[in-house]
Amino acid sequence: MLPISPSQIAEVIILARDMGRSEAEFDGFVCRLAQDEQAGLVAVFWIGRGSFDVDDLELAIETAASEATIPTEEYLKGSPHLADHLEAGLDALGIDATDVEDDLYRRA
Repeated sequence: MLPISPSQIAEVIILARDMGRSEAEFDGFVCRLAQDEQAGLVAVFWIGRGSFDVDDLELAIETAASEATIPTEEYLKGSPHLADHLEAGLDALGIDATDVEDDLYRRA
């Protein structure tokens, strides 16, 4: 089970796309996530970039939690394709990232 909501991941996707203007906002959002949510976020990222298969979600979450050596926000900012990988990860999990992002934009 994913310990982070799709809307939280969509928020990270939106913030990642605007990183040049809102890096502090990105950092703050990710930093405020609970440890299990951060591990889930990294797991979705890994699934999206092909490091783990969707069937290995629990293993990816466990690995993200046990192997974290730097702050999650710093780790994720190291990927130039962060938003794309998160979207692909959500899609692999059967969650339409575009719909979730659109819902966030409508609420704003």
